[in-house]
Amino acid sequence: MPDVVGIRFKSCGKIYDFEADGLELRKGDAVVVESELGLSIGNVVIERHLIESPSKELKKVLRKAEEEDLRQKTDNEALEADARAYCLERIMARGLPMKLICTEVTLDRKRIIFYFAAEGRIDFRELVKDLAAKFKTRIEMRQIGVRDEAKMLGGLGICGRELCCKKFLTTFEPISIKMAKSQELVLNANKLSGVCGRLMCCLSYEYNEGEDEAPRRRETEAAVDADEEVLADVVENTPASAGEERTGVGEAPRDNTGLLEGRPFRSDSPGHKGGYAPRQRTSEVRSEKPEGSGDAAPPVQEGAEGEKKFHKRRRRHRRRHRR
Repeated sequence: MPDVVGIRFKSCGKIYDFEADGLELRKGDAVVVESELGLSIGNVVIERHLIESPSKELKKVLRKAEEEDLRQKTDNEALEADARAYCLERIMARGLPMKLICTEVTLDRKRIIFYFAAEGRIDFRELVKDLAAKFKTRIEMRQIGVRDEAKMLGGLGICGRELCCKKFLTTFEPISIKMAKSQELVLNANKLSGVCGRLMCCLSYEYNEGEDEAPRRRETEAAVDADEEVLADVVENTPASAGEERTGVGEAPRDNTGLLEGRPFRSDSPGHKGGYAPRQRTSEVRSEKPEGSGDAAPPVQEGAEGEKKFHKRRRRHRRRHRR
């Protein structure tokens, strides 16, 4: 089991495990380690402890920071300022849509890292060539998000205090509008958004998913059950459920035979207003002869034979009048 210590490189950065390698280290000591970026100076925040099975191979602490190392770190701060000023000049000269956040130089000056923010992808190959020709070292460009930008630059929140991410938060947890709803906060984007433009991290401080979800879920299920009972009572008491036929809107009335009691008007007929005209059945047909003609139409016999005789007599009656 390796003997490790927890080291932090920035005031509010992540804590990384390094193997102590037999050194007597205490909390607050400045040490020199070889990180992924190169030689760096960090501070011990977690004292020596044992780890049974580390997830990956741990790097070792090289030595305690000496006066020469601290002097070199101070000189690197001046180089970081020069690199930042020159990078801003070249960004403006080339018209690149990017915002330079900060610059970092490793302890051995073998690498300079430039952190920037941009809306999309940036073609900075020509910019890297200008920086490499100026400083004669390895140049690395890293694009970060708006939350990391706020963490690096710092500022004051709407509460009037320093940003939580700058003061004590080491990681960014996912924040959702669900947290604000559960606390019955006003759903106003201006009041719920932080300096970075995202939902404030403090929304999660008083949110407990296990305690909030169970009572709300029970209330929702009870409301749904009550609505279903009311709906069932309404359906049972409707006339349609008792076997009564209901006529739809715009539907023509029907007779006992199931046929429509009217026929549609022709579009070219005078006085056409749509709808249905009364249908004349064979047993109810009477003569349409105008009054005062002197001849009354004979009664109509039922059936198909009676209808034929009626039309035959009508034609004979018309011929008599023409003469």
